Amino acid sequence: MESKKVMEEEEEMWRREIVTSVMRIVSTRLPQRDLISLLLVSPWLYRTLVSYPSIWLNIDLRERTNAGDRLLAALSLPRYRQVKHINLEFSQGVEDTHLQLVKSQCHDALSSLECLNLNGCQKISDSGIEAITSICPKLKVISIYWNVRVTDDCIRHLVKNCRNIIDLNLSGCKSITDKGMQLVAESYQDLESLNITRCVKITDDGLLHVLHKCSSLQTLNLYALSGFTDEAYKKISLLAELRFLDLCGAQNLSDEGLGHIAKCNKLESLNLTWCVRITDAGVITIANSCTSLEFLSLFGIVGVTDRCLEALSHTCPATLTTLDVNGCIGIKRRSREELLQMFPRLICFKVHS
Repeated sequence: MESKKVMEEEEEMWRREIVTSVMRIVSTRLPQRDLISLLLVSPWLYRTLVSYPSIWLNIDLRERTNAGDRLLAALSLPRYRQVKHINLEFSQGVEDTHLQLVKSQCHDALSSLECLNLNGCQKISDSGIEAITSICPKLKVISIYWNVRVTDDCIRHLVKNCRNIIDLNLSGCKSITDKGMQLVAESYQDLESLNITRCVKITDDGLLHVLHKCSSLQTLNLYALSGFTDEAYKKISLLAELRFLDLCGAQNLSDEGLGHIAKCNKLESLNLTWCVRITDAGVITIANSCTSLEFLSLFGIVGVTDRCLEALSHTCPATLTTLDVNGCIGIKRRSREELLQMFPRLICFKVHS
């Protein structure tokens, strides 16, 4: 009897200590849906899991239906009181009214929120952004990709309510103008990442506001914005910490403008796809200055030749892993083996098809 009791005590200790420790480690690596399923296994496991706040820091409703109601339900639970990340990317059923209800019913639940992904939430407007940001004082990262309803008022609410933004994705927000960029520049001088892809109402003036004020930028995405001129492009040189720059479709960018950008000598990724005015001269300047390049796309540039490739092979052979010269009719077609002789670390030879 005594040995049986000892065995039971040891089993109980094992269950409480070993299993609990293992579950704590494993649960942090599980998708949220699997984690929630584990709650249904047993009352003991439920109590064990909900006792660890560190595994309830994320609410992931990406591509879910009825996401607005699901968000409200989740935020009503005590275990999500310290949530730091909310992902509503491409979810359905999220509207301004849901975010306004979050503000009125769960206003304390988002006091620790740092990252909010609203990508593709097309039914959210400026009023929804005002509601949700008003209760997120610690927000650092916000993404509002492809929302044609938000305007400069969205930026006005954001800069008023959230003073610590370092990563801002406004890709596809076509109603944002220079006024919005001026607000961003004046309020977020520690900004590290900005994506204004296809924000077609932004002109040189708006971009210049950002370039003059946001000197800490490491990532700048200007994809599919053909309206900027060299006047703005030259001032990209002010961004000494820049690592990632996407200029796809920059039809007005000249070799002179690219020469100024070459002063950003920490660049690791540069997309010059369809920058049709660029020639060897501009690319060679980049090659000589930006010797840490890992990604370079020259797709569709007919003005470049083997000269720029030779220059890159002398300055970036140890770093370049991705090179796209598809459509560059002035560059000789090479086999994979020939390219590897020039760039030994190359793993991707073409980005576009």
